[in-house]
Amino acid sequence: MGQLVQIAPPAERRSVEPRRPTRAGRSYFLRTFGCQMNEHDSERVAGLFEADGMVRARSLDEADVVFVNTCTIRENADNRMYGNLGQLKQLKEAQTGRMLIVGGCAAQKDRELVRERAPWVDVVLGTHNLHRVVDLMDQAEEWGPVTEIVDALDTMPSELPVRRESPYSAWVTIQIGCNNTCTFCIVPAVRGPEISRRPGDIIREIEQLASEGVIEVTLLGQNVDTYGRDLAIDGRRRPIFAQLLARVGEVEGIRRIRFTSPHPNDFRRDVAEAMAGTEAVCEQLHFPLQSGSDRILAAMHRGYRARKFLNRLEMAREVIPDLTVSTDVIVGFPGETEEDFRKTLEVVEEARFDQAYMFLFSARPGTRAAAMTDRFVPDSVAKERFGRLVELQTRIGSERNLRHIGRRMEVLVEGPSKRDPSVATTRSRGNKIVHVEGEFAPGSLMDVTIERAGAHYLVGAPV
Repeated sequence: MGQLVQIAPPAERRSVEPRRPTRAGRSYFLRTFGCQMNEHDSERVAGLFEADGMVRARSLDEADVVFVNTCTIRENADNRMYGNLGQLKQLKEAQTGRMLIVGGCAAQKDRELVRERAPWVDVVLGTHNLHRVVDLMDQAEEWGPVTEIVDALDTMPSELPVRRESPYSAWVTIQIGCNNTCTFCIVPAVRGPEISRRPGDIIREIEQLASEGVIEVTLLGQNVDTYGRDLAIDGRRRPIFAQLLARVGEVEGIRRIRFTSPHPNDFRRDVAEAMAGTEAVCEQLHFPLQSGSDRILAAMHRGYRARKFLNRLEMAREVIPDLTVSTDVIVGFPGETEEDFRKTLEVVEEARFDQAYMFLFSARPGTRAAAMTDRFVPDSVAKERFGRLVELQTRIGSERNLRHIGRRMEVLVEGPSKRDPSVATTRSRGNKIVHVEGEFAPGSLMDVTIERAGAHYLVGAPV
């Protein structure tokens, strides 16, 4: 295990043995920011809390324990997190004994800053020691506020109890950390180097999930295409993600398999063939472009040029019939010129993505890009470019969705629409939102015929 940093007076602190169940009947509330990895981490914290006797609160105001799982990928996530901590101070003062815990990526990166800006927080812990949350709560109750950060891990931690939000769908971590050096990304600093989980452990977890009624799993990793390279199975340091996909597809009861996120530089034909040849793997690929300019891609340290990206995307579409593709694009990266941005528009036009997650560049302290201050793009210029990109992708998304009208597709019911309870929100294998009029059981699969299409959704009728 990597270096442990603990900031917790008094100096003579002694370890406190966990007392279980210590908090039977007390309630907890989770507030999660960021990616699917954070969402899954929150599910594991919920599992630890419930194993300790706690129950989920219906609202923030009713909770005895509040856990804030933070994100630091973009600046607005940091700002929202600190804004929430300020609001929670009043909540903590309103009830004697209420405990506030901060974990996640911002806590990992800004341990001293979190403690400085929010001294009323009882426990601050990072991304690598979530399994210690109950023990640290014991210490805080006994001795006062505690901060404990583990800087790195040598091996994947053992599996923790999980309290899932969905009875039919589950996240499954296959890898933590990242070995890439993208200049805009803070993930390697807060998640550490790449560590793969043993295939047998993954399969056993998925078999257990299937026995509990789960029919859809999403495999999580920072760069799933390199999964297994560090395991050196059979003495060979090579990725085995294609083999893992095929093996997960053999688990009885699992009807849908998704994964996130691959890296275009490491995406190979064997993975595309495993997707096409494994019935349960959905015809969906998240393929992050980030920029269409070779010059900006080099400054980002992405490891590929625009043509290589497009060639691999073309290969994936040739191998996987009816593939749906989403992407990430950053606008206004330091040094981006109008010509660079024009190349991004050209690549987006040629790639014909079904969906794009588009972001204005946000300088994250601790990244190389944050030091490129002499090349920052003016906000007004970046926002104008962003508007043009959104307009282009909205048109492409609409055109891509129109081709589905009249088609029959299988959808998984997620529940009633938040806007109209008489309409069910469902999801296709290609990750398209499909609205269907009527009431249907969440977690059920059914066939629909697509009747209408918008830029970001489809409308279907049961067959």
